[in-house]
Amino acid sequence: MSDRVVNMFARIAPRYDVANTLMTAGMHHRWRRRAVQESGATTGMYILDCASGTGDFAIEFLRVVGSSGYVVATDVCQPMLEVLRHKVGNHYPNLRIEYADMQSLPYADATFDVTSCGYGVRNADNPQAALAEMARVTKPGGRVVIVETGIPSSVLLRMLYTMHTRIVVPLIGSVIAGDRAAYQYLPRTAAQFPYGEQFVTMMKETGSLEEIRYIPLLGGVSFIYVGVTRS
Repeated sequence: MSDRVVNMFARIAPRYDVANTLMTAGMHHRWRRRAVQESGATTGMYILDCASGTGDFAIEFLRVVGSSGYVVATDVCQPMLEVLRHKVGNHYPNLRIEYADMQSLPYADATFDVTSCGYGVRNADNPQAALAEMARVTKPGGRVVIVETGIPSSVLLRMLYTMHTRIVVPLIGSVIAGDRAAYQYLPRTAAQFPYGEQFVTMMKETGSLEEIRYIPLLGGVSFIYVGVTRS
């Protein structure tokens, strides 16, 4: 992730959760819960969440793996991780919060049962390298699960989505986070990023993932992708 993008996320970190909830009408929490279900995570598993930001995905995994499991939440934006640290306090002794670049993860091969990323792959300078790293650190037969943006397939939904992202999202960013430019950047990158079968192709090109499937959310506004690491 470029310094410019890291600095942008640093600026909006304090109000990021509130803005996200308003922009998605709270649905992003439901989508992450669904992704955790699709990941196959269960009690006692070891999870890595990349580009964790303020940690909503990591917290959903903590609820599933229980006290015998472990979650590592990573990001390259320290202010985002500080928000996560404040959010969880001392409630999760089995959560580790660390600085790490998902394009060059500081973990050994085949370390985690599940590796996840919510809305972070498109912000990587090299998304293909990020996907390959996620697969590398996941155990054979484990799962890589990603939630990313898409474009609705329905013409009507697409029109409504375009209006929302071009008008409502920047307005929310301006009023809530005090940073209209950041909330113009985020929809713009979402509109340009591969989704559906194109994103599946990117996952296949790692050479380490198979049985890849995807689930459209709200007609394609977002997608859950799940791939199994080769044995």
